[in-house]
Amino acid sequence: MAMLRRNSIFFVLAAFLQLFHLATSQSFIGVNYGQVADNLPPPSATANLLQSTSIEKVRLYGADPAIIKALANTGIGIVIGASNGDAASLASDPNAAQQWINSNVLPFYPASNIILITVGNEVITSTDDTLMSQLLPAMQNLQNALNSVSLGGKIKVSTVHSMGILSQSDPPSSGMFNPAYTSTLNGLLGFLNATGSPFAINPYPFFAYQSDPRPETLAFCLFQPNSGRVDSGTNIQYMNMFDAQLDAIRSALNSLGFNGVEILVAETGWPYNGDGNEFGPSVDNAKAFNGNLIAHLRSMVGTPLMPNQSVDTYIFALYDEDLKPGPASERFFGLYKPDLTMTYDVGLSKSSQNPATPTTPTTPVTPAPKAGGWCVPSSGVSDAQLQTNIDYACGQGIDCSQIQPGGACYEPNTVASHAAYAMNLLYQTAGRNPWNCDFSHTATLTSNNPSYNGCTYPGGST
Repeated sequence: MAMLRRNSIFFVLAAFLQLFHLATSQSFIGVNYGQVADNLPPPSATANLLQSTSIEKVRLYGADPAIIKALANTGIGIVIGASNGDAASLASDPNAAQQWINSNVLPFYPASNIILITVGNEVITSTDDTLMSQLLPAMQNLQNALNSVSLGGKIKVSTVHSMGILSQSDPPSSGMFNPAYTSTLNGLLGFLNATGSPFAINPYPFFAYQSDPRPETLAFCLFQPNSGRVDSGTNIQYMNMFDAQLDAIRSALNSLGFNGVEILVAETGWPYNGDGNEFGPSVDNAKAFNGNLIAHLRSMVGTPLMPNQSVDTYIFALYDEDLKPGPASERFFGLYKPDLTMTYDVGLSKSSQNPATPTTPTTPVTPAPKAGGWCVPSSGVSDAQLQTNIDYACGQGIDCSQIQPGGACYEPNTVASHAAYAMNLLYQTAGRNPWNCDFSHTATLTSNNPSYNGCTYPGGST
């Protein structure tokens, strides 16, 4: 009987841990809340919107008191920013740094869950030597000000970099910072390492595609089925640009000896509209990138160099910013419209965690007969490709909860098993046409029902 009780306690604990994992699995999804617009809803409405989603962190580019106050008691993590223009006074005068904390943090914390202060944006690649020299002292003075009010460690201090900080990124294992920035970076990284603060980066597969607008590059950037790219230094096969960019940063950090400094994605996104001469902006592409990115993060598979974890990622952006300069795409990154409706659905709403199933990207001109059976992976397909298939399928609006912890199809916990379930479910819901079971030639139809135990695969003959 004692053994039975111990087993019962074990299973209850295991079930609790699974539920805890599911309950906390969205903590890495954030959003950027830019304000270069004249039509944004009031902060209180935005706070209500965010609470209706699985977004748990918001990054501001400044420290707007109305927004910070509106987010009080929501539990949403808040990143606030000191601008490039603030750096001079913060660097030269510790009292200015203390006053900045007194004005922008103390009136709101802890009701407003401020978790990070970013100093400047893409300063190191700005080519402004004066501004670069002010960056670390400004960060240090803000850290000292936080320490003086017992908030050191509770609120981190960092700065945000563009991918231009790298001189080499392909293959990812060769990732290297531009030697011109090394001396500045060593000081910054020493600070981040000592304070446990993240290295914040802005990776944009969208820009990578613009510089190489081939169909295979688009699929690689959108987390869609593709042939992958092999890192010649490690023989690791990369199936998406996001992982490749992050691992290039990881390699660069490791090469300087800062293996323990964590990476934070301060911005990434895809525009849904743009000028006629821009490659890539469209609703379908934006929905594919953000939807598949979210599915990839939720899978907790991580990157090849940072496995079994999801880097904190802030999607750009919450709203369109109609006053931003530059090409039209700059003004069309918003996940939501000013009237609080979705621009397109990527499964962030708590009321419907799954986006609506989009139209099949490539529909044959000549109708083909409906296929039957079940769609499963072909033999010999790599785990890297199967994981890409999972990310793609689960980003298209199907319910992948059955292959998450606690789901009926979670065990066996293998990439191949999870891929079989996800690929088949997408095939069944997308129309059960032969072309719905393709996945870049890595899938096949079978008449053998793959269901097992309590895991039921929908399908069968028509």
